[in-house]
This record gives sequence, C-alpha cells and structure tokens, in this order.
Amino acid sequence: MAELIMIVDDEPGVRALLNDTLRIAGFETVEASDGMSALTLLRTHKPALLVIDINMPLMDGFELVERLRTSGDATPVLMLTAREDKADITRGLKIGADDYVVKPFGIEELILRIKAILRRSTKNAAVPTLLTCGPITIDDDQHLVTFDGQEVDLSPTEYRLLQILIEKKGRVLSKNLLLDEVWGITFESESTVVDTYISYLRKKLHREGFEGIRTIRGVGFQIQEPK
Repeated sequence: MAELIMIVDDEPGVRALLNDTLRIAGFETVEASDGMSALTLLRTHKPALLVIDINMPLMDGFELVERLRTSGDATPVLMLTAREDKADITRGLKIGADDYVVKPFGIEELILRIKAILRRSTKNAAVPTLLTCGPITIDDDQHLVTFDGQEVDLSPTEYRLLQILIEKKGRVLSKNLLLDEVWGITFESESTVVDTYISYLRKKLHREGFEGIRTIRGVGFQIQEPK
C-alpha cells in the first residue's frame, strides 16, 4: 500500500504541484490549506509524513508542528520555507521538524529528502537519542549538537551525516553507504557531495585538539574517539 503524505500549504499552486509530484512518485496524498484544517484532517487520516509550509494564515507551520509535538504526535515533518532564513530553519528543527526545503525547490531534491526522512523514521526506532564521541554530543530529542557543552550550529544534512558517523563510530563508512543513508541515493554515484559535507563538519568540529573525522583514502570516512 502506498504511503500517505499530507500537504499543508495555503498556496493552491504549490499544493497542486506537490500533489502531482508525490503521486507520480508513488505516494498517496491528502491536502490542507492551513494548520487548523490539517489538525482536523489528522483526526481521520494517519499520514507517514507531513509537508508543511511555514508561512500560512490562521496557524503557521511553526505552531502546527509545536501542537503536534506537544500532543505526542511524532509523525515526520518536512518544512517548506520561502527563504533560507537561518532563524526560521533553526526554530523549525528545534521544535521537532525533521528537515526543510527552500522554495523554489527542485522536484528531485524534494522526493529524495522525503524518502530519506521516511527511511530514517523506520530505521531510527532502535537508535539511542544521545550519542557521544569525545567532546561531541548529539541529543536527538532536542535536535542539538554540542562540543564540550557549547552548541554547534549544523544544517540538517550536516547533522544527519554526523549522526551516522557517530552511530557507527570506529567503522570506516564508504561514500556509497553515506550517500544512501544521508541523501537517499541508492545508486552508484561519482558525486563529491560527501567530501564537501565532511569538510563542513571538520571546519565546525575539528578544534581544541580534536581531529576525529578521518578520511580513509579509496575507502571512505570514519570518526574516532580521541586517544
């Protein structure tokens, strides 16, 4: 049976685009034009994921996500934002969104992100919510990364990549495995995106003597506890 995705957006054109795109990708869809309508629909529908626009009348995306999480509803959420405002993005992730896409978005990227969230939501059921490696701690319940107790600002992709590395710390992880786990790319790819994001993590986390993220040439990457 196809997984159900709820689209919550006040723009009819965006809803129509998302509806057509998701159905072509093999999903079932249900639509709501604002947060209040979404809450009403959720009484009778149980989606696998919600795609929620931030800027809506009556009840914006933030309030909708906050209400869901406060009520104990852990349905995965992908947020849509009209501008790459770091404050908006950080707020959305902290209140419980799983990822975000900036409008205008690419259809292929959107589908890959949705599939990655759905795969993570089933895989992560047995994953500890608190992960550590040396000075780094990930508190997944709070969607928070700290280095020696100080918060580190990571993008959703950086966060997920670090999470995978620490979940499997000490193991050498191939580029293809990381492309699959983080980006939902399940085919052979020559993409350099993994190298790029590893470099982003090193810039933010290799400090105060910690240099735990290693490149194993020709194989992949690993993170190690400091010696």
